[in-house]
Parts: sequence; structure tokens; C-alpha cells
Amino acid sequence: MKKVKYFYNTHTLRYEKLITPLRVKLLRVFGFIAATLVSAFIIVSLAQKYFPSAAERALRQENANLRYSYSILEKEIADLEQRMAALEKRDNQVYRSIFESDPIPDSARSKMIERLEDLKKIAGMTQEQLIVSAANSLNRLHNRLNFQAKSFDRVNELIEKKEDLLAAIPAIQPVSNKELERVASGFGYRIDPVYKIPKMHAGLDFTANTGTPIYATADGTVTESGYNTGGYGNHVVINHGFGYETLYAHMVRIKAKRGQKVKRGEVIGWVGNTGKSTGPHLHYEVHKNGTPVDPVYFFYNDLTPEQYDRLLKLAATRNQSFD
Repeated sequence: MKKVKYFYNTHTLRYEKLITPLRVKLLRVFGFIAATLVSAFIIVSLAQKYFPSAAERALRQENANLRYSYSILEKEIADLEQRMAALEKRDNQVYRSIFESDPIPDSARSKMIERLEDLKKIAGMTQEQLIVSAANSLNRLHNRLNFQAKSFDRVNELIEKKEDLLAAIPAIQPVSNKELERVASGFGYRIDPVYKIPKMHAGLDFTANTGTPIYATADGTVTESGYNTGGYGNHVVINHGFGYETLYAHMVRIKAKRGQKVKRGEVIGWVGNTGKSTGPHLHYEVHKNGTPVDPVYFFYNDLTPEQYDRLLKLAATRNQSFD
């Protein structure tokens, strides 16, 4: 049974039934609902903070893992920046001091376009995809840096051995030929004097009187010294290092011994006519990494530019070889 409330009306001096206006009732309802919602929000917030669900715990752990991954990437980037600075310093000290230039490669412009494209791709990535992409980029950068560091180490070695390299290049003529009258047959296909057919002539033939001194064209170690039954006759082979090797054939007499170290300009034997030869001459070859190359391109230490140009023309003449 619903309770009925009364109040004493001082104006009428009598008790009257208490009637609550609809407006007041609505305000009370709205107040109750608002208080309930606020209380529920506070309770839910506290529950989520101190009693997270399994999905929320997984999400928090994922965020923690992402923060840890980012911290590792930041350390990697800082390390790479230090290594890059060291490489740039070495680059400046090596290349700029040698070439006295700082060219900007054409690829720099294309690299900028690639960066813009990468930024567009990154904008649409999730955090996990971004980390994987960054890790892959760092791995590629690591490989490039390691390769570049090895390249610089090799350059430093070459710089330190610069004098040895220059001494190892066959840079003079093997016989005295100031008048440039001794080159009888050059490098390339020539008519064989015995078989009368075109055959590859892997060196230069220098005509000279028997007994004319033959000089080592670069510093090196004698690896062969003696008679060759394959056609070279009395011959000498010198290993100069750095992939260079020279051969001197048809000697009348050999001076250099196997295992002997020789200097550029040192007499190693004398011109002769031994082996497969049709007249006194020196057959001279230059090998680079085991492959015969044209010796005429190495005669620059003892010739003027005009003499060198004339020698090139003489060596290019197609004629019959002497062996």
C-alpha cells in the first residue's frame, strides 16, 4: 500500500496531502541516472586500471614489446651513425686528398625520390610492419657498411703499398731501344714464320744483335730460368706481384737464377736465337692475373709522349713474327 504524505499548510491552518510536481519527479529521475552513470564510469575505470581483461593485458604486453623494440632500434641507429661518421672521415681523408674533388653522383637525386616513396609506404604501415621494415633496412645498412669498410681497408692497403705497386708494374722496355727501331712484331694475330698461318702472338719481338743485354722491366722474383722445349728456348719468367708477370724468351745466355730477386733495369740475360726462332731477337710477354696483355701499353717510364705514340704505331703493324 502506497504511503500518503501530508504537510501542515500555515495559510489554511490545516493538513493537506503532499503532491510532488512532475517537474520535480523528472529532476529526481535524471539526477539518479546521472549519479548512476558517473558511479559506473568510475567503477569501470578503476576496474580496467587495476583489473584488466586478458585482451587488455595482451595489448599492454604488445605495447611494452614495441617500446623495447624501438629502444633497440634507436641504439642500432646510433651505432650505425657513429660508424658512418667514421667511414665519412676516412673517405674524406683518402679520396678527397687523392682526387681533390667531391663529386655528387647522379644517384643522389634518385635516392631522394626513393625516400619520398618510402615515406608514402610507411604512412600506411602498422607498428609491427614498421618495426619489421626498419629492422630489414638496418640489416641492409649493416651489410653495406661492412662491405664499404672492407673496401676502404683494401684502399688503405693499396695506399700503403703504393711504392711496391709502382715498382711491380713492367714500365720500361726490356732492351735498349731509344731509337725505336727494334720492335719487329707486335701483340695480336701475326703470320707464324714456320707454319705461315695467322696465329696469336702473345708478346712483342725486339730484334737485336746476339749478346744484347736484356733488362727486368719491374721488380720481382724469378720463378722460371732455363731452357723451354715448347719453343721459348732459354727463357726467364719473373713474378712481380699484384698479378703482374713477365716472360723473356730465346736468350743466348741467362744470368738470373730461379728464386732470385731482381730490380727494374737489372740485366737478367742476353739476346739470342734459341728455341723456335728465325733470328736473334727477344720475345717479351706481360701477363696480368694469368692473361697475356699487350706489353706496349706499359712502356711509359723511359719514353716521351711522342716516342710512345710512335712505338704504338710500330707495334700495331701486322707482319710476320720471329717465333
